[in-house]
Amino acid sequence: MADTTYTVRAYAKGVDQAPRKVSLVAALVRGRTVADALVILEHVPKRAASPVKKAIESAKANAINNHGLDAKSLVITTLSVTAGTRLRRFKPASRGRALPFQKKRLQIFLVEVTGTEKPKKAPAKKAEAKAEAKTAKLAAKKAAKPAAKKEEK
Repeated sequence: MADTTYTVRAYAKGVDQAPRKVSLVAALVRGRTVADALVILEHVPKRAASPVKKAIESAKANAINNHGLDAKSLVITTLSVTAGTRLRRFKPASRGRALPFQKKRLQIFLVEVTGTEKPKKAPAKKAEAKAEAKTAKLAAKKAAKPAAKKEEK
C-alpha cells in the first residue's frame, strides 16, 4: 500500500494580483518537493509569493490530514495560474472625463501534490504479550475455582 501514489488538489480563487506576476513566482516552485518550495517562497522578495505559499500549504494540509499521505514524499506536480474576474473601474481625469481601467484578479487554479501513503504502524508486541498473559491468568483462575469447590464437598 505504501507504493501507491495519490494526488491531492487545492485552489486559491479571487487573489487580487495580476496573473502574469504570480505566474513568475509559481514557475520557481513548479515540480519541486513541498518542503523545498516553501523554503524558496520564504525568501522570494515578491508580493506574489504569499498567495502561492498559502495555496501550497493548503494542498499539503489536505494531503496529510484528509488523505493520510507522508509529508516527506509530497511533490508539486501541477501549479497553474489563470486569470480571474476583472473589476471595471474608472479614474477621474481632467475636464470631467472618466478613464476606464481594470483591476486584475487571478486564480491559482490548481495545486496538485503527489505523495505516497504513510505506512501503518504494527501493533506493539509488548501489548500483545501482556494481553496473552492476562488471558492465561484468567483461564488458570477459572480452572482453579471448580477444583476448590470439589475439595470442599
